[in-house]
Amino acid sequence: VVDASGRSIPFKALYGEQKAIVVFVRNFLCYTCKEYVEDLAKVPKAFLQEANVRLIVIGQSSYHHIKPFCSLTGYTHEMYVDPQREIYKALGMKRGESNNISVRSLHVKSNMLLGSIKSVWRAMTSPAFDFQGDPAQQGGALILGPGNEVHFLHFDKNRLDHVPINTVLQLAGVKTVNFTNQHQIIDL
Repeated sequence: VVDASGRSIPFKALYGEQKAIVVFVRNFLCYTCKEYVEDLAKVPKAFLQEANVRLIVIGQSSYHHIKPFCSLTGYTHEMYVDPQREIYKALGMKRGESNNISVRSLHVKSNMLLGSIKSVWRAMTSPAFDFQGDPAQQGGALILGPGNEVHFLHFDKNRLDHVPINTVLQLAGVKTVNFTNQHQIIDL
């Protein structure tokens, strides 16, 4: 994988010494990925530190897109890219959409039409004007490490087949997060 500075890091180094939640996104222009990562950004660093777990997002574009995507989503945890999709391929992540599966990500707020228009607009107004990776590539979520331990694997079947973030946090031993925008009323 490659970091925001363009430095290559072996994938295994991300989870070799410490348990890691690794989320592979389709691409940085995908509206469903953007909205999912916006919710990942809400996971407090203190929750991760307390559980001794890393939170990592991996995209499939040039490393030049990492900082703008982090700025756009408010994501401050670790982010890398796999520009040639070598890890996506090695793990057997799906390409293409399975439309016959009726799944709905809890973290996606936009409808398909509006979300797609926003994605194309971001591509057109991006300084590099590129589409940042293979648009048919699907992502997934894994919990790995330390060492060769594999705790959880989920490969997305389509752009809305995200594992709920609280499910992944719970499986990794991290406190869960309230993702609703509603204020909770506590009756005393």
